[in-house]
Amino acid sequence: MFKIYSIIISVVMLLSVSDANAKVLKSDIEEKLDLFSEVFERVRLHYVDELEDGVIIDKAISGMLSGLDPHSSFLDKKSFQKMQEQTSGEFGGLGITVSWDKNVVKVISPIDDTPADKAGIQAGDYIIKIDGEDVEGTDLNHAVEKMRGKVGSKITLTILREGELPFERTLTREIIKTPSVKSELKDDEVAYVRITSFSQTAAENTKKAVEELTIKAKDKNKDIKGLVLDLRNNPGGLLNQAVEVSDLFLDQGDIVSTKGRNKAENQVFKASKGDILNQKPIVVLINDGSASASEIVTASLKDNKRAIIMGTKSFGKGSVQSVIPLSGGAGMKLTTALYYTPNDVTIQAKGVTPDIEVKQAKLEEYKSVIKFSESALNGHIENAKEPEKKDKKNKSKSKKKTKIEKKDSEEEAKFVDYQLIRAIDTVKALALWDATKK
Repeated sequence: MFKIYSIIISVVMLLSVSDANAKVLKSDIEEKLDLFSEVFERVRLHYVDELEDGVIIDKAISGMLSGLDPHSSFLDKKSFQKMQEQTSGEFGGLGITVSWDKNVVKVISPIDDTPADKAGIQAGDYIIKIDGEDVEGTDLNHAVEKMRGKVGSKITLTILREGELPFERTLTREIIKTPSVKSELKDDEVAYVRITSFSQTAAENTKKAVEELTIKAKDKNKDIKGLVLDLRNNPGGLLNQAVEVSDLFLDQGDIVSTKGRNKAENQVFKASKGDILNQKPIVVLINDGSASASEIVTASLKDNKRAIIMGTKSFGKGSVQSVIPLSGGAGMKLTTALYYTPNDVTIQAKGVTPDIEVKQAKLEEYKSVIKFSESALNGHIENAKEPEKKDKKNKSKSKKKTKIEKKDSEEEAKFVDYQLIRAIDTVKALALWDATKK
């Protein structure tokens, strides 16, 4: 029992060490310790499954942290190691960023070209069962561990999506390699850069992508007119990478600040001289899967009036988690501060509102069965240079073709990225507007 009290006192010290000014009566502490000890003993002696003392204590610590907010958590040795692998850019699993909400797993966003993305899992989905086991009643770490497994093995997730009945998706686990930046030259003159996560090389690869696209445009005797920076479904990542990416496009001004309970957590990050795009137009694309570091970049460019923000409102994760190593190779994530935009506004639980709201839409090419034109009118004057063909065979083929066209229109409608089209057009319009002022 002495050993148990030692562990309990260590837990209490961990809670109180960050606030030297907090004074709790000794009797209150002892009362809570007695209650903890009583609960511990009842679990140890009467729980349906026999558990080791250390396992019960780990669960107590986990519950203490997860009860604070959705992003504070205890990481055992294995989980801590996997988290470090994830931030380095390669890890095993399904390719899905999640949080704990309503006592189940909520999807923040799937990572591009991963099993979760290919299975059609979307930001805002709830995972309510994993391989038939209810998620409710467990915790986030348990759910994440269950979703990880041997590469090539299958897992079935039961998904709850707003407005739909629960449905299942079976995924095959893979080694998740996350190239943080993808790029493409659109219409020979608009740079398109997509950042999928803010891993350790995000800023470096973003700068490299813009430079390479500039050279590609010159090879086509064109100049880059501007940039579409795509942060949709980007769940975030490293703070320093968000700061460095923002700084690529800013000459001056604040990028972001953090404010916490302790003065050590209060920081202001400022832009340095040098804009790699030389003030050319930028449109940033966001949606409800854009979180954390993505929102820092978005808000920074918006508040500094450096970019037009387009899409739908972002996720709203404006809290800072400090990763603290613990003894025995374990660790913890603890919320220690909030992010504030250059306009001194926190995005926590509010998100960033786009300047231009553009919801994703499905576009179909309209194909009319009835062709309206001069040549379709009875008694129209024929064009002498193009003699009329009245061959019955041709007419028959024409009718058959019309039926095929109708079928194509109804059954094979082409899907395009409407938000991206709007963003590219906006960059071109802004570039044209800038040109008229010179």
